Amino acid sequence: MPDQLSEPGPEEDYHVWHPFTQMGRFDREPQLVIDRAEGNVLIAQDGREYIDGVASMWAIVHGHGHPHIVNAIQEQAAKLQHSTLLGVAHQPVIDLADRLAALLPADLDHVFFSENGASAIEVALKMAIQFWVNEGFPDRKRIVAMEDAYHGDTIGAVSVGGSGPFRDVYEPLLFEPLRFPNPYHYRSSECAGADNCTCVDQLGEVLKEHQNEVAAVIIEPRVQGAGGMIVAPEGHIARIRRLCDEYDVLLIADEIATGFGKTGEMFACDLEGVVPDMSVLGKGITGGYLPLSATITNKRIYKSFYDAADDAKKLFHGHTYAGNPICCAAALANLDVFESEDILKQVRGKADFLAAQLSERLGDHPLVGEIRQQGLMVGIELVSDRETKQALPREAMAGWNVCLAARDRGVFVRPLGDTVVVMPPLAIETAQLEQICGAVTYGIDKIDESDHT
Repeated sequence: MPDQLSEPGPEEDYHVWHPFTQMGRFDREPQLVIDRAEGNVLIAQDGREYIDGVASMWAIVHGHGHPHIVNAIQEQAAKLQHSTLLGVAHQPVIDLADRLAALLPADLDHVFFSENGASAIEVALKMAIQFWVNEGFPDRKRIVAMEDAYHGDTIGAVSVGGSGPFRDVYEPLLFEPLRFPNPYHYRSSECAGADNCTCVDQLGEVLKEHQNEVAAVIIEPRVQGAGGMIVAPEGHIARIRRLCDEYDVLLIADEIATGFGKTGEMFACDLEGVVPDMSVLGKGITGGYLPLSATITNKRIYKSFYDAADDAKKLFHGHTYAGNPICCAAALANLDVFESEDILKQVRGKADFLAAQLSERLGDHPLVGEIRQQGLMVGIELVSDRETKQALPREAMAGWNVCLAARDRGVFVRPLGDTVVVMPPLAIETAQLEQICGAVTYGIDKIDESDHT
């Protein structure tokens, strides 16, 4: 029989079901209840403070409580709380669409708003399929995705995600994309390494074989987030773009995690001067304060839906709160801060400082197999043996225990399996970066002191 709990379980006295959380263990672990936040610090109900080392799930950009964004939200809330976008507009959504079109490369100038990243991915997939139907090519309905991808938790987004616990159990509900290898060079059996990456060559083979079936290729440009902070080599995005052009396939760039400065450029595609056919934005679009997302597409795609004589060509998709005016006001204020402060230059300097700290503290640590970084996006992969790259026992829950220990040093971070993720707000201070690195090192040292073999 399973162990009996001495106290009532959460099923009896606790009513919140937390996402990506095993509730059966929840009452055995320290529960963290956040009361408020200031700048880059979360403050719990018991008064303890924690640096927000993962930007509240990769979303917070300029820190918590930025007065310009807060004021914009308050002013809009007093004026117009909500109005549908189904054939009706309001000024904040018009202004935001204009600002986003001006911010992105010239050809990306039509914006479809949703409420969260996964919803915006669904829009992109539906647009891609219907685009080819509208153009007279209904057989072009396959999607090509990278292995170990993660694009969200709705059905279409899960379908193009990688295999594993995010996807496998839901197989009966999903469609199966075509796939090509991701550049996970640390553990890749398909690719020679960053200096001789052959992953994209295999995409070329897929497109050559299935050209008349494929509607779009979807990627997380430069960094695969939930796949383990996998950083692609320079030129990876550009090579994919060239293949999509060669075979006349749409390219969808999922910039939900990578967008709004986290990579050192405003968008990851900017690192290589690549213009996708669709750019999908979320998380940081409002500075992380309110739920909003966008699928931004080019004139070619937009015009295929634009036909006053054929109502069947319109996009049959729309959510109640898409483009909510309060959310749009927050997003406009977020962009104001980017423009008024030299945010991207600051991010690059902080990224260099973070890289030096990680190298100094963890570069030779016996339990650290690889440190992957692009801008302020970091993954620290833990192993039991650096030489063989052998993973730690799953039951040891090493990544989770490192993050729990980091709380003892006033830092909140979360793992992806045994990869510890560090992705703080862009507003993070260098002293706080030092504290994050020290806390993670402390947590890994705690694992090293235990029997991890």
